[in-house]
Amino acid sequence: MTYLLFVVGLVALFFGGEALVRGATAIARHFRLSPMVIGLTIVGFGTSAPEMLVSVQAALAGQPAIAIGNVLGSNIANILLILGISAVVAPLIIPVKKLWRDLGFMLLATAAIWLMLLDGNVTRFDGLLLIAGLIVFLVTAFVTSKVETPDVEQGDSPQWKAWAMTLGGLIVLVIGARLLVDSATELARAFGISEAVIGLTIVAVGTSLPELATSLIAAIRKQTEIAVGNIVGSNIFNIFGILGTTALIHPIVADPRFAAIDMIWVSIAAVGLSVLAFVLGGLPRIAGFVLLATYAGYVALI
Repeated sequence: MTYLLFVVGLVALFFGGEALVRGATAIARHFRLSPMVIGLTIVGFGTSAPEMLVSVQAALAGQPAIAIGNVLGSNIANILLILGISAVVAPLIIPVKKLWRDLGFMLLATAAIWLMLLDGNVTRFDGLLLIAGLIVFLVTAFVTSKVETPDVEQGDSPQWKAWAMTLGGLIVLVIGARLLVDSATELARAFGISEAVIGLTIVAVGTSLPELATSLIAAIRKQTEIAVGNIVGSNIFNIFGILGTTALIHPIVADPRFAAIDMIWVSIAAVGLSVLAFVLGGLPRIAGFVLLATYAGYVALI
């Protein structure tokens, strides 16, 4: 049964990601929005649903610090692992003019949470500031998102189908990720793998599986703006939205190691992505290998 659930989880991730990319692309075309903006918002925020669920549940259980490790680990994996794999499979070449604003917001979010973690506390006021940052990002993204393209093509699917496909894809992604994480954890235990290794690998990457499935399928389908926008948007939402909401529910008392160690890796990932994108005009295959090698180094060190 465990093996069956593992396979079902993988299949759900594939079909959920396929439906999400197709639905999001149709929505972008209908509203004359750039695929990048759809990737940053609907797709990026939607694939962060597992992180949101984990963090809010932790806050309600009186363990809000779990939310920090969840978010920081996810942001590292999103860039180094997921974009690394996606770029190796299909180079993600995007004009810099489509990336600079959103990469800037991601770097701003990273700097903001690092400053908040320095004193070991993320207060409710900090939470309000983070939520405000999310609102500014959303307003900026949509105000500047109109693209000069023809309106809906004849024969395009009705909008209700596009939205249903997008929502359905998100739901299937979350279910698939849960099945895969649970079954993989059971299999790892059966093979005698330690709890520490399980936590640092299967569980840490587990909440990022929707991002992995979506970006990988988008890359294969040559929807590079959705593939990259999904990750950048997810990282922005993880900090501004998830940690902001968590701090509002319950102020976060953070272990000093988050600011001293983990934030360094989060910053390396965010700055590294920005530098590669600007210098190389996106993420060619060689950049994907660099990101994956860095992630391997990170896992080895922790």
